[in-house]
Amino acid sequence: MASATPSNLVTSTFFLDAFAQRQWEPEYKGTVRITCEQSELVSRVDEAYTANPTLVDGYAPFCKHVFIKNFLPDVRVGALAITDENRHLLRSAYEKRRPEELAVLNRWFDVADVGIESVPVAEYLDIILYSREQLVKEYEAIPGKNEGAGANGLPDAPWGIISIKAQNESYETPMEPITAMRNALGREEGGSGVPIDRAAYDASVEYWNAHAPIRGL
Repeated sequence: MASATPSNLVTSTFFLDAFAQRQWEPEYKGTVRITCEQSELVSRVDEAYTANPTLVDGYAPFCKHVFIKNFLPDVRVGALAITDENRHLLRSAYEKRRPEELAVLNRWFDVADVGIESVPVAEYLDIILYSREQLVKEYEAIPGKNEGAGANGLPDAPWGIISIKAQNESYETPMEPITAMRNALGREEGGSGVPIDRAAYDASVEYWNAHAPIRGL
């Protein structure tokens, strides 16, 4: 079966995975909507890697990062510190990312409530990568993913871009605790199958006790 990913979203090293492609959709509920062409983002990542062919280790051997300077003037940070002044603006709901996943409790700020002026333009984009081998395992666990093409629809490039985070840090910030929980539940529930690391989980709780994602940017 041919790749389900358009050829302009694939290089010899990277491809834009279907999970990340959601960040261009107008109805995307996550924190960072990307405003450039998808092909430009892939090209920027490839150029950064060509200039410095190093991948930063992530939470598991199959997860890596590329950090690039934010080149999009309208892409702002994806999380805000919780303060006494904005705590009452937090929203919450049970939600699922995809139809095949379980709904989980999320909390967030809406930019309409906190005001766009309180959300700075991000300094960096954290490009989160999964190895092709890991994505094959995840697509085999949930065949309906990847627009129904499953693992057979993946390009041959070794690394898939699975998420783009906008932030001021040039290093990995903690994943949300529920993400670690979902990962530990296994690939059949939309996670990666990586068990919880207690120290990393505690660090995640500490960070996200003091921060919340921003939506509506």
